[in-house]
Order: sequence, then structure tokens, then C-alpha cells
Amino acid sequence: MKIKTLQNLYRFTDILILFFLIFDFGFSLNEEYKPFRIPVYTGITLLIITFNFIKLFQYNKSNPVRKTIKFNIGILITTLITATTVFYLNQHLPPVEQLMRPKVVFELGLFFYLLMRLTFFIKYIYKIYFNPAILFVGSFFILVLVGALLLMLPKVTVNGITFIDALFTSTSAICVTGLAVLDTGKDFTQLGQTVIIILIQMGGLGILTFTSFFAYFFKESSSFRESMYMKDYTSTENLQDVFKIAAQIVGFTLGIELLGTVFIYMSIDAISTIEDKIFFSIFHSISAFCNAGFSTSSSSFYDPALRYDYSLQWVLMLLIIIGGIGYSFIFNSYTYLKRRFLNLFRTKNKVTTTVRVFTLNSKITIVTTSILLTLGFVFFYFAEAQFSLQDHSTTFGKITTAMFSSVTPRTAGFNTVDYSQVATPSLLLVIFLMWIGASPGSTGGGIKTSTFAIATLNILATARGKKRIEINTREISSSTVNRAFSIIFISLLTIGTAILLLLFFEPEKDLLAIAFECFSAYSTSGLSVNLTPTLSDPSKYVIIVVMFVGRIGLLNLLFGMLGQVEQKFYQYPQENILIN
Repeated sequence: MKIKTLQNLYRFTDILILFFLIFDFGFSLNEEYKPFRIPVYTGITLLIITFNFIKLFQYNKSNPVRKTIKFNIGILITTLITATTVFYLNQHLPPVEQLMRPKVVFELGLFFYLLMRLTFFIKYIYKIYFNPAILFVGSFFILVLVGALLLMLPKVTVNGITFIDALFTSTSAICVTGLAVLDTGKDFTQLGQTVIIILIQMGGLGILTFTSFFAYFFKESSSFRESMYMKDYTSTENLQDVFKIAAQIVGFTLGIELLGTVFIYMSIDAISTIEDKIFFSIFHSISAFCNAGFSTSSSSFYDPALRYDYSLQWVLMLLIIIGGIGYSFIFNSYTYLKRRFLNLFRTKNKVTTTVRVFTLNSKITIVTTSILLTLGFVFFYFAEAQFSLQDHSTTFGKITTAMFSSVTPRTAGFNTVDYSQVATPSLLLVIFLMWIGASPGSTGGGIKTSTFAIATLNILATARGKKRIEINTREISSSTVNRAFSIIFISLLTIGTAILLLLFFEPEKDLLAIAFECFSAYSTSGLSVNLTPTLSDPSKYVIIVVMFVGRIGLLNLLFGMLGQVEQKFYQYPQENILIN
């Protein structure tokens, strides 16, 4: 069989699986058709196994692609054997119910197989067309459209959904924002909530991280340009370790989310109003770590059953902080602490490690984050003493609520207070915290803590008459300073334009509420003063664009569209411009 014909058949089976899974998951079938699903699943699985075996012999034994094909064959054969075993173990059941049991096995196996195929297809796209910014933006745009189509399936929602609401929800999930035009807990079925949390996970990590994870797992070869892009995406200095770090990011994320799920489950075990506690724990662990802010509770954590569950709130706060502080800081801190620990046990005859391990970026990140969290906590504790904190009778409850109010604006989106009822100064501080957002290389949004820190340090240096920003024995490059101020200017321009458009489309709405919503959308925070569900369709489109721009970064898009500026080896005479 010719390779081209085989490839076409291979793609045809992928499309066949995709459409069958969508049809099976998203549409309600008549009872008379349900028993036929298992024979169809079995036939498709056997067909794919055959094609994979044929493709396996098309490559030389030294080709790394063979390892991927063997893994795919392993997934499919395991799925088939497991489904067959489940079928025979349930022979005591009625025929229709007996045929239904292996369905879940086939669905999980084929879904994972499709995920593998999708990641390597995207990896192939990165090889043949390489514009880092455009590909980064394009991957998010495609995910948003796919997510919107999935959310429009009949079995995903309770009473149906319009395209604009599906697009809004998908964008909010992919961009890990959390703004919602529908009630996630009531308007979406558990299948719909599962789709949302998968979109959040994909958006929080990014497509390139997933493809690099599989590339590392299967020892796939990668182009130099792809490695360079992954180096920038993961904020890594060593070009050789970029795919290893991508694999570590995925492993670390899943590990922390699993741990968070366990602690959330322990915190809500005594709450009788939560029906499916395991799903609730998984959903909110992923949503918190990815700084998404989606919740299956209609009023988020302002719900009476959750508002006073302080142990749950501390678990969520830790997940939000870890997810928002950045992978580069986490891995750098781990390396630093490991070196310090190993040095304690070195003998005098051995040379201890004296290399600078804890980077300046990590120092700026931890200092800025600590200052913002502390100032936010102190402010909320005293400013809200006569407002939202009055509902909490204990000092620990007040401290927890004030701390939660300081943490969650950092692009997380959960709330234990009603923001439509808090004091105006508190709203202004929340807007400020949302605008700054999380740290670079994290799952959060905003202009980032390092951008705010660099801009502040530059202002102080200028006020002191210094031409350079110097921290300890390091100097911040002028390009970093220029980029920081560009990001700040673009963010304010985007938010200002959005506010102006919303005031035009929603003239009856309050200015502060509109500004709060626009800052929340750009910073992908997701906090709201209950304005989002009341927006008109034109306003929803504005918020969709703002969420998307806030997640991808308009500066990244401009770099991709305008291209790299060629380095110039000449310099024009300087001339001073009057400023202030």
C-alpha cells in the first residue's frame, strides 16, 4: 500500500472517530440505536489497529516515530481487551445494559488516542510553519472555536445555548478567565462541566506544552526553531532542557491538582449540599490552579455552605498562589533549595556550589508577590471590617476572608464576598490587583508582577537621576524596561477602549461596574459585580476580544504580525524631547 494512500486512510479513521465520539457524547440517541454503539466502537478500534500495524512496517527500526505508533497500538489493544473483559464480566445483566458497560472503556481509550494524534499533528504544524506568535495565537483561537462547538452539543447544556454564549464561555475557559454569562452549575450538565474543565486545563498549560510533553515522552526529534520558541515559552535558559521542562510542567501541574483534589475533598466531606464531591473536588482543583475562577456553585464560594468553610478556602488560596507564581520560579526555587541542602552534607574536601542559582527574576517575583498579598490583606482586613467581614464572627474567619480577597484578584476569580456590596475603595484596590495579575510563565494573566516591578523601579531610578536600574549586582536591560512600559500602555489602551465601547452599548450601566468588568476580562481574573449575565450581544463580543487579548498578549500578536526588526548597525544623532 502506498504511503500517501495509507496516510489518507489514517486521517479518515481519525475523523471517523472524532465524529462518532461527538455524536455519541453530544446527542441523545433513541433506545433502539444504543446497542449498536459497541459493535461500531469495536469495528473502528480494530480498523485503527490494522492501519497502525501497516504504518509501523513503513518505517525503519531506527525511526523514532515507531515508538509513537507502538504506543498507539498498545492503547488500542488495551482498550479492546479491557472492553471485552468488562462485557463478559457483566453477562448476568440484560443484553442492552451489558452492551452499555464497555462503552466508557472505548470512549476513554479512543479519546486518549485522538489526543495523542492531535498533539503530534500540531507538532507537525510547528515544524512546517514557524511563526511563534502567530502559532501561539492561532492555537488558542482554534481551541476557542472547537470549545464553542462542543458546548453547543445538545447533551452539554440543560436548556440549550446560543452561539454567542457558547463562544463567550469557551473563550473564558480557554483564557482561564472565569467570567460567565450562564450558571456553570445549573445551565450545564456534568458533561458540559467536564468540557469546560478540559478547556481550562488546555488553556492553562497551552498547546505547545502538551506537544512538547509528548515529544519528550517519546524522544521525538524537534527542530532548532521549535526548541527556541519553547525556550521562550518556558522561560528557560538552557536550550537542551526545554522539552524536559515542558514534561516537568505537565507532571507538576497534574501532581499539584491531584493533591489539591484530595485536600478539597477532605474539606467538603461534611457538606451535605454537595452531591458529587469527587467531581466538585477535581473541578475546583483544576480551576484554582489554572487561576480560572469557574465554579459549579452558582454563587461561587459566597454560597452559605462554602462561605464559612475556611479550610477549603486556604486550600484554594495555596493552589491559586502556586499556579500564579510561575513555573520558572517554582523550578528555580527547587534547584536553589536542593543545592543548599546538598551543600550541608558536603565534606570539607569537596568544593561547595557557589554559582548564583536563585535568579533575579525569581527574587523580583517573590518580593512583588509577597508585597501585593500583604498589602491587599491588610487593606481588606481594615477597609471591609464594617462591610463584608461582619458576616464572620471569629478572628480566624475574618483573616481568612481578607486573605482570600487579596489572593483571588490575582487572576483567580473565586469570591467569598458579594463584590456588588463591598465598599468602593475595596473595588478600586481589586481593580488594581487584577490589573497587575500573576507572575510571568504562570497560568494567570494581567500585566504580570515583574512588569509592574520593573516599571516601578524605573520610576524610582529616574526620580533619583539614574540612567540604569540596578539591583544588587545586576542591571536590568533597557529592552526589558521598554517591553514593560509597552505592555502597560497596551493594557490601558485595550481596557480603556473596552470601557468606552461598553458605555456606548450599555448606557444605563454604572461606570465603575463596567470598568471592573473590563479590567477583570483583560487580566483574565473573572471577578464580577454581576454585570456579565446582563450584557447585550455586542458587549459580549467586546468582552470576548478583551479576554482573548489579555490571555495571549497584544504585544506578542504585534511581534508576530509585524515580524522581527532587523538589527541596525548605525545610530542617528540624539535629540531631547520636552516631557513635563
